[in-house]
Amino acid sequence: MWLSNDKIVLRAPEPEDLELMFAMENDTTLWSVGDTLLPYSRYTLRTYLEQSRQDLFTERQARFVIELCGGKPVGMIDLASYDPLNSRAEVCIGLLGEYRGQGIASDALALLCDYSFKRLHIHQLYAYIATENTESRRLFAKNGFTEAMILKDWLRCETGYCDVVLVQKIAEL
Repeated sequence: MWLSNDKIVLRAPEPEDLELMFAMENDTTLWSVGDTLLPYSRYTLRTYLEQSRQDLFTERQARFVIELCGGKPVGMIDLASYDPLNSRAEVCIGLLGEYRGQGIASDALALLCDYSFKRLHIHQLYAYIATENTESRRLFAKNGFTEAMILKDWLRCETGYCDVVLVQKIAEL
């Protein structure tokens, strides 16, 4: 199976995932790694769940819930900014705090890479990671991503601006 192993399943979001999405989108500790400026309402997220067709080719993104094999949703992993001409997509991943550091993110990233390269025929996956985010840098390095370049003053941080590293993984031919 493409999107599962003996520990986790990656699946499409369901209406029942509203509270997971609400918790993750409104976790202010994650806002510094994305572009969120304001909290999301349940109404906004419910509307997204109702209207999303989960079609990478028309919406240029695909969201997956990371679910433990016992059925507990613990996070999300996305393909975003899909560029069909150049066959690449950005990877974004987040877990609820109590599930970090257990190898779940690594399993999810490995499954998403395998699916993206072998089933979707994407040529390249990439992510932007704040240089001081050593945990994320280790996660992506462990899964075969290489650090391609540093983007100076890329993100606004509490102390001003901070650098990010662009990491890439290119499909093996």
